[in-house]
Amino acid sequence: MESLPKEETLQLRMKHYGPSCKLFFKDNPIKIVRAEGQYMYDEQGNQYLDCINNVAHVGHCHPSVVKACTEQMSLLNTNSRFLHDNLVTYAKRLTATLPEKLSVCYFVNSGSEANDLALRLARTYTGNYDFVVLDNGYHGHLSSLIDISAYKFNHAGGQGRKPFVHLVPVPDVYRGLHRENVPDVGKKYAMEVKHSIDGARRRGRKIAAFLAESLQSCGGQIIPPPGYLREVYKYVREAGAVCIADEVQVGFGRVGSHFWAFQAIDKDACPDIVTMGKPIGNGHPMSAVITTPEIAEAFGATGMEYFNTFGGNPVSCAIGLAVMDVIEKEDLMGNATRVGNYLMEGFRKLGEKHDMIGDVRGLGFFIGVDLVKDKRTREPATAEAQHVIYRMKERFILLSTDGPQRNVLKLKGPMCFTTEDADRVLVNLDQVLTEVEAASSNNTLEHLPEHAVVSKDVHSKRSGPIFTGSGPVSHNILFGKRPSDNDGDNDDEAKRQKTWAGVD
Repeated sequence: MESLPKEETLQLRMKHYGPSCKLFFKDNPIKIVRAEGQYMYDEQGNQYLDCINNVAHVGHCHPSVVKACTEQMSLLNTNSRFLHDNLVTYAKRLTATLPEKLSVCYFVNSGSEANDLALRLARTYTGNYDFVVLDNGYHGHLSSLIDISAYKFNHAGGQGRKPFVHLVPVPDVYRGLHRENVPDVGKKYAMEVKHSIDGARRRGRKIAAFLAESLQSCGGQIIPPPGYLREVYKYVREAGAVCIADEVQVGFGRVGSHFWAFQAIDKDACPDIVTMGKPIGNGHPMSAVITTPEIAEAFGATGMEYFNTFGGNPVSCAIGLAVMDVIEKEDLMGNATRVGNYLMEGFRKLGEKHDMIGDVRGLGFFIGVDLVKDKRTREPATAEAQHVIYRMKERFILLSTDGPQRNVLKLKGPMCFTTEDADRVLVNLDQVLTEVEAASSNNTLEHLPEHAVVSKDVHSKRSGPIFTGSGPVSHNILFGKRPSDNDGDNDDEAKRQKTWAGVD
């Protein structure tokens, strides 16, 4: 197909594509024409380092995944009403990564579809209707999921919380209801869930499930404190409800130490339903729900058949198997740990130099850098964060922000990311933060040019790690020991910030 000029592509998109479907960097969007590994390329051949695409899990266009797709597509693709080895082989392989009781699969096409099915399973099994969910949570774009996603219903275009939804505080120990200096902070956050369940029951409501991302993504790359999931799951089951782990964004080894994030948070916490998507197919639209035989049997006992036209087709299952092969053969879980720790060490060193870095948190290659105006008050640096990601984009590094105030830099790119790529991020972020902090302190942030002027050797039009400067840059040279800032943050436990639904 003949390539269109970028401006024509943009105009056609504006005319024919829904206006609610947003572009990255809308002031000057990027036209991406190809990708490989952790790099994406625009129509001019410029290489961008992709720090945000957690869908291309094992790397953009990985040859093993492409081969599995094309070979199976050339042979057969059909629905799951026929027997096929790919489906059962993949189901066996996938369930082997989970606790033994999680042994029954449903294959679907997106994370949203997986979470919607999880709601049905929970409601059918328990006979109850209500859900307990985290504030700022996001679980998908279907109507059923908008209803339970505070990230959507409490923001622009949302209709607010519905009576069957019970919100509980995010277990955020940096800026949440209970802070890092509170003893047994995990248990305190878990008690908030118990309070919500007890309040709902006193009002005659019946809880079907507690649904949460194992690590909250859109809410700001939140890592729950130790003991939180174990205690929450105990309270939920005591109420006759089930526990759903949304692993759509954080599963498949991204946390490094474990295949699933809930395992990394608490080895004793086992959900009743797990949903997965995004990285499962490395860009191919597929997802899954895995549950217990008891829940699956209750769902089947209704007499209503569950059929999904494309879920579990031979091509999707071949792709899923190839993704798991690559994760294992290329030690991508080990790489997530090595590179993730390297990045977090680098960000914390930058935090000794830059007051704007308030917190660095993460597991494996799931990392958040919380930007603040003041380290003591932890006021979110929202405007500054937007300048940072635009500056980094002009340096050919793709970052994004998340969190309620859009002030958290998120890094969860392809798992083939290297320490050389990490250095490229750290070097450039150091320079960008210096620029933005100077503009902010001089009250000239709004006067910064729309696009940064960068030196000719900041980027390359071809592959390979690129740094600002003319020679190779080592981590030790960049991040030698610096005196720590004393942020003086000895706050007592934070006062309650909201009146949570269901807490009397």
